[in-house]
Amino acid sequence: MKSFDIKTKIYFGDQALDRLIEIPYHKVLVITDPFMAQSNMINLITDPLKKGNIEFDIFKDVVPDPPIEKISEGVKKMLEYRPEAIIAVGGGSAIDSSKSIREFALRVDNYAEVGLIAIPTTSGTGSEVTSFAVVSDPKEQMKYPLVSRSLTPDEAILDAELVKSVPPAITADTGMDVFTHALEACVSTNRNDFSTALAEKAIEICGVFLLRAYLDGNDTHARQKMHSASCLAGLAFNSASLGINHSMAHQLGATFHVPHGRANAMLLPHIIEFNSDINKHSKSRTEYLPAVKRYSTVAQILGLSSYNKIMTVRSLVNWVQFMLKEMDIPLSISQLGKIDKEDYFNAIDRMADAALADACTATNPRVPRKADIVQIYKDLW
Repeated sequence: MKSFDIKTKIYFGDQALDRLIEIPYHKVLVITDPFMAQSNMINLITDPLKKGNIEFDIFKDVVPDPPIEKISEGVKKMLEYRPEAIIAVGGGSAIDSSKSIREFALRVDNYAEVGLIAIPTTSGTGSEVTSFAVVSDPKEQMKYPLVSRSLTPDEAILDAELVKSVPPAITADTGMDVFTHALEACVSTNRNDFSTALAEKAIEICGVFLLRAYLDGNDTHARQKMHSASCLAGLAFNSASLGINHSMAHQLGATFHVPHGRANAMLLPHIIEFNSDINKHSKSRTEYLPAVKRYSTVAQILGLSSYNKIMTVRSLVNWVQFMLKEMDIPLSISQLGKIDKEDYFNAIDRMADAALADACTATNPRVPRKADIVQIYKDLW
């Protein structure tokens, strides 16, 4: 028996941030990063809180790929301040930090039921509606995905005002993260009709609006649509889970600090080829792997070729590569220009082991061997 539910109440559209005036809490802790805390954008959060006479404090020590030490500092702050709710403001790192801080603080001292309101400032992770959080251990060069229903935020507020100022490079990386979430949810072995409906809509939106949002940050309609797509894809993979694209991207982030969305985007053409067992040398055959049919459906949603199975999957790979080129995302690790070749190849064996052990690998549509993962990492150079 399977089940599907959405725990998070979602507020979206114009003036969505006005929800903060009427939240049912008297004392909240805002968790964000130093840049957000020092910019005028924080006023979009604090002004409605003041208007609602809600007491607040700000914890602003969030950093990318939240390490365990920073989570510990946040736990200490929360237990000192004892808020009725946490308001997470930022990208995936701020929201994941907030989830982890609440979870661990309440294990130390379960002083009350503490609400969690997530307000994303990028259209990427979908973390505002998921039961996942990723915590890093820099010493071990590892990223640990946490999965628990208790991590899921109670409310999410999607307001495009917060993403207007996101620079093009981050719009590109986070937008391809949305697409990867949706695509992996579509082909996951744990997919269902509900998750697939959400994922397919997210893919459709990405096909129409991602490039628009990248080319013109002030295109509010495109920004709002990508914000919705990010949330839809989050809901989809929260139910269906992901695959080796994410397992392998986690290791590139932990080992070489490649931004998560960028790592996903660079891997994606290789993963589609692996999961479908179709590459540029393939000929038509009588039987195809199960993922081929689902990749073909995605290609059709994007308006790509549906002449035959081989050409349709190839057209999807070509579309991804076209998007990467259009948005100046490197197609290979060497194009990043920041990673030493010897260091990279020396790390492949360890990264492959960690990718196989990653929680996302279990629902990949094709079961990978270590040799497969190693080869993909090599091809990525």
